[in-house]
Amino acid sequence: MRRETRWLFGVLLIGALAASGGCSGGSAPASGSKALVGGGQRYVLIKLGSLGGTFSFGNSLSEKGAVGGLSALPGDATVHATLWKGNEPMDLGTLGGPNSAVLWPSKNRIDLVAGVAETDQAQPLDETWSCRFFFPSRTAKICLGVVWDQGVIRALPTWGGENGFATTANNLRQIVGWAETPVLDPTCTGRQKRQFLAALWGPGEDEMHLLPPLTGDSTSAATGINDHGQAIGISGACGIAVGGVSARRAVLWENGSIVDLGTLGGEGWNTPMALNALGDVVGFANAPGTPVSNFIPRPFLWTRSGGIEPLPLLDGDDNGQALDINVHKQIVGVSCAGGSCRGVLWENKQVIDLSAHTDGLSGTIVNAGGIDDKGRIGGHSFDPATGLTTAFRLIPAGESGERMGHDRRMGDDDLGMGSSEDRP
Repeated sequence: MRRETRWLFGVLLIGALAASGGCSGGSAPASGSKALVGGGQRYVLIKLGSLGGTFSFGNSLSEKGAVGGLSALPGDATVHATLWKGNEPMDLGTLGGPNSAVLWPSKNRIDLVAGVAETDQAQPLDETWSCRFFFPSRTAKICLGVVWDQGVIRALPTWGGENGFATTANNLRQIVGWAETPVLDPTCTGRQKRQFLAALWGPGEDEMHLLPPLTGDSTSAATGINDHGQAIGISGACGIAVGGVSARRAVLWENGSIVDLGTLGGEGWNTPMALNALGDVVGFANAPGTPVSNFIPRPFLWTRSGGIEPLPLLDGDDNGQALDINVHKQIVGVSCAGGSCRGVLWENKQVIDLSAHTDGLSGTIVNAGGIDDKGRIGGHSFDPATGLTTAFRLIPAGESGERMGHDRRMGDDDLGMGSSEDRP
């Protein structure tokens, strides 16, 4: 496993949790794999520029085709949130601290980007907080949920504690995530001290709404929202403020109520990652019979009619994560053997290895983090010949604009999209 995947909490989670009882290999490969080896849609890969380090990660794709993620600065000791509207990186900056990142798939067309950023202030309780698992090293700085509105950073308020975390924003200027309260939660472990609760910020800049946990749980966190105001997330205990017991249950908030989405039969790590305009939810959950002390995620799809069901893995793989879904129920994510992952697409109940269907690729696609309704995909690939991990945009072969020049910024029309009204 490469160095950065040991600290990046994933692709979003795979690898980083080795230090906290994380991704335990050794389980039998998941059964029922339906892999598409030949045929099917082909893609053209467009490499995206970096901020000077050896790795850049694409974790999101907006409705305008902009890829969001992070890129390492020279020396690889810090990362900054990065937006690729075209092919060159836009450094989104921080709140004065070392690190920032866009970590979750975010679908909107209003250039509102959600993420996290460190300040220059020290953690008063010496907490690690959720952000730490996504950054190269522990800086002991306060970390907040933020949005970049037309490229300008704005910190989001907390529930009275020091730290926060934002995941995604919709077209109605609603942003979701989680934030600390002043309460010292006895269910916290490790360096984590304060309770945290799911937050919905907006649409006004001063608005903040609580998304409560299930009865009996002390914490909650929101991971996605669509334009109908349906929000998804987790409910559980505090733990280390990432995964594990804090994701005891996957939940959906709608119309003022909370719905338990169920599990795949494992304990903890039940994490929805994204939902589409239809309310279909994707994410990952611990494998059947797996205790919370082990992390063996399996990708899932939840629908109102069918409930929660596992998605197949590539042959020989034993874990994976579904990370995003579009309105056509095309799903992207990763299929992994231990901590070695490949970016995949699920379509019509088949799992597709994107590396085998991509032109212009050097190396392997290791993460497919976001997909839009036109089928374009944002993610990153690793090239063993250069040692570089590079963010990319995949364009379905045949789409206009797929071979645009790599060294200039592209607007909506350059991306082959036209205006939002022109889109099918």
